[in-house]
Amino acid sequence: MEMERPNPRANPSLEELMRRTLLSLLLLTAALPIAAEEISLKDGTKIVGHMTAVSGDKIEVETAYGKMQLKRSDILTIIFPENGASPISTAAPAASVKKDAPPVIEDSLRGTQYVNKTGKFTLTVPEDWKVNSNLVRSPVTVAGLSSKDEMRFLLVAQEQYTGSLESYEGIGEIQVRKTLTNYEKIMESTVTIDGKPALLISYRGVTTINNLPVQFLLAIIPSGTTFTRVTTWCVEPLFHEMQPTFEKILNSYHSTGPAAVSVSSRP
Repeated sequence: MEMERPNPRANPSLEELMRRTLLSLLLLTAALPIAAEEISLKDGTKIVGHMTAVSGDKIEVETAYGKMQLKRSDILTIIFPENGASPISTAAPAASVKKDAPPVIEDSLRGTQYVNKTGKFTLTVPEDWKVNSNLVRSPVTVAGLSSKDEMRFLLVAQEQYTGSLESYEGIGEIQVRKTLTNYEKIMESTVTIDGKPALLISYRGVTTINNLPVQFLLAIIPSGTTFTRVTTWCVEPLFHEMQPTFEKILNSYHSTGPAAVSVSSRP
């Protein structure tokens, strides 16, 4: 017997709970920089370096003494200073110690046309969407939008990364797994967005806040060493009807020039 999914439209109080949870989740997942500083191993060793690749159960880290291969099972915690120096039991690439404030975003939404002069890109969104500045809490976040009822979300992040598209996606997945239970990747495919090879990924899980089922559609678009993540999501019961709309938004992404935003960078 299939478990009954919550219907947010049939219960106003449930809808409000979902809205608050989705807003919180937004700040915990898609806004995360692909960044880390200090890796602690189970034997007590601490390593500071830059992750350069993820392959199977191994992670390659470039340190001041050269490259190292670490087993994921040997890693105890990694500290993310951008997120309040909280240790996270996973692996991700390193960034500078400086805690950058969220960038000042210069953007506009007229009708369905969204223009971002900071990140230098445009998007086409549904007519009932709005710019949601409350979502821009991370130094790598350059855009936050949502439906007017704040049940459907979009976040754009840009950062510098010198590794491959595949390793960047792998690092992001490791981080997301720490904010969702019952994580499941539904789909991953290579697509062309804005004339560039990109990854289109759909995954779902249950929030650690209020245990809501959510589903995401994410595009990762590389341009040189700048990686742009365009993430959309909503509660899982609404995802099926929203997926075509999310796909149109992602495919509408168009770069208008090199990003001017100060993003997390790695040498």
